[in-house]
Amino acid sequence: MTMPFDDASDVPDEALLVLYANGDAAAARELAARHLPRVLGFAARLLGGDRAEAEDVAQEAMLRLWRIAPEWRTGEAKVSTWLYRVVTNLCTDRLRSKTRRRAVGLDDAPDVADGAKSAEATMVETERMTALTAALETLPDRQRQAVVLRHIEGLSNPEIAEVMEIGVEAVESLTARGKRALAAVMAGRRAELGYE
Repeated sequence: MTMPFDDASDVPDEALLVLYANGDAAAARELAARHLPRVLGFAARLLGGDRAEAEDVAQEAMLRLWRIAPEWRTGEAKVSTWLYRVVTNLCTDRLRSKTRRRAVGLDDAPDVADGAKSAEATMVETERMTALTAALETLPDRQRQAVVLRHIEGLSNPEIAEVMEIGVEAVESLTARGKRALAAVMAGRRAELGYE
């Protein structure tokens, strides 16, 4: 027997949030399944690969979403955009309070499914991700946020402008400068990272 919202994949985020505010736990699970992986990945990238800090940020962002659910005003912001904004602010706060940055360690390397890739391919990918994370760390915070939102998270420029609370032209400028800076940092490492 199928119940309403058993297949919640077609239900918009805003409707799920209203359902959650009215006590529907399944709506909360669906929202978490949709957004938690991306929020976690975004936080990890902004925090230089610090998985533990990223998990704390992602959890706090979701808790804030649950708290705001009863007052959510549909049409003012998209749930995803609101979450990216909260994560950006939480990461900025953590980076400001951090006195030193840690290097990405082996524990932070992504897990690979059995049989998915050879050990060599996994090592190359891990080295590339480590290099990208280190290169992203060299960018000013706003450039890093814009580049990650655009080229890793796949948000459009208007969505990024909303998340960062700036104009679309400023987003374009930040991403362009960030890409140029990343290209300069990574230029001497192309052969080492297996791109030639």
